[in-house]
Amino acid sequence: MGSASATKILIKGGTVVNAHHKMVADVYIEDGIIVYVGPDIKANDDVKVIDASGKYVMPGGIDPHTHLDMGFMGTQTIDDFFSGQAAALAGGTTMHIDFVIPVDGSLSAGFESYLKKAEKSVMDYGFHMAITKWDEDVSKDMEIMVKEKGINSFKFFLAYKGALMVSDELLLQGLKKCKSLGALAMVHAENGDAVAEGQKRMIDLGITGPEGHALSRPPVLEGEATARAIRLASFVNTPLYVVHVMSIDAMEEIAKARNSGKRVIGEPVVSGLVLNDSWLWDPDFTTAAKYVMSPPIRTAGHDKALQAALSAGILQLVGTDHCTFNSTQKARGSDDFQKIPNGVNGIEERMHLVWETMVESGQISVTDYVRITSAECARIFNIYPRKGAILAGSDADIIILNPNSSFTITADSHHSRSDTNVYEGRNGKGRVEVTISRGKVVWENGKLMVEPGYGRYVKMPPFSYLFEGLDRADAAYLSSLRAPVQRLVSST
Repeated sequence: MGSASATKILIKGGTVVNAHHKMVADVYIEDGIIVYVGPDIKANDDVKVIDASGKYVMPGGIDPHTHLDMGFMGTQTIDDFFSGQAAALAGGTTMHIDFVIPVDGSLSAGFESYLKKAEKSVMDYGFHMAITKWDEDVSKDMEIMVKEKGINSFKFFLAYKGALMVSDELLLQGLKKCKSLGALAMVHAENGDAVAEGQKRMIDLGITGPEGHALSRPPVLEGEATARAIRLASFVNTPLYVVHVMSIDAMEEIAKARNSGKRVIGEPVVSGLVLNDSWLWDPDFTTAAKYVMSPPIRTAGHDKALQAALSAGILQLVGTDHCTFNSTQKARGSDDFQKIPNGVNGIEERMHLVWETMVESGQISVTDYVRITSAECARIFNIYPRKGAILAGSDADIIILNPNSSFTITADSHHSRSDTNVYEGRNGKGRVEVTISRGKVVWENGKLMVEPGYGRYVKMPPFSYLFEGLDRADAAYLSSLRAPVQRLVSST
């Protein structure tokens, strides 16, 4: 893999697409920044010119949900910050936000550990932070993360009992702290106690294969936890972000909350939008096991409902939950689905599959495509328009997508280190032909040109647009209480 090229680039004649507008225009880039967007820009001899006639010029994708180089279920994800990010760039994603897992409950130790893991990164990245326990040290650490380290979101697992799962009491403390810091609370919404019961039920029935995973954690448990988290966030009056929405049950709870004015963000992931659970019943264990993730991929029908919710604005942006394990790692659970490491790929495939599934089908516009793959993520995590836009002053994270070119997905040709791909054999129209990361061409003519260490950590400030007006709502609540009531104290 060679080095990335040229500090001055002119993209000529393409249709420039932002989240709310598109136009035929040229884009001039210098020193990693978009300098000018407009018609008929002239170039000097030292400028690399890219002809984008008949193609779309769009902000690079931002994946809000990944797990690179993460220890989980007794093993380590196969993709690290080099291979995972290289795969992302080949698929048109130019930034991702990964989840820092605390080290022995310490947020600061976890943060330092992930910065070290990311030293080999080849593109820009940010961090969310998981909260797995609660005490004064965690509370103080959250302040440091927000005020000094550039983290503005914290994730609470309502699943994985005995490992990452938090209680309602801890969740409430975390929601209050997030609100005070202007940080967004995120939840993995499944009822962990009921899942543990479901797993026991499947084992007692002799169902030990990958299908037992889905059967043990049905949609009702995702719906229940989503509803509970939404209500607790409403009680605290703080925004909530529900990660990997996989079911109609969870989506309907989000729709109901948003219709009543609640500030709830719903994030479907590509696997939930385009797959169904039929593969989990495949007689070949290796094939079935590669589809094991949590919440599970659902029965046919949930995928179409999630697509419709995305097109209607009920769900706001698309992630991947890229968390890859190879077939050898997945085989750890060959006699017990509870031991199969949870996770599927997607960081390289997301932009293509969303285009094919949502744009080519006519469900959304090209501008909506930019919104759900890039701009809305940048807005939610408070880095817009530095990221997520093709505007003067924005970072030059840009893709050129040819709507008339086709793609095919295979494990043999992908850039992940995994030996399997849950989208094996899928194809469609709309292919990313060029990826530009901070003003350097890193993917062109089917070749990656990446440098370990080129990636940059992007700090994300607190108090995004989701927090605007909360103080007034709190004041209105206090004034509505008509309490405390002054009562006479009896002298008898």
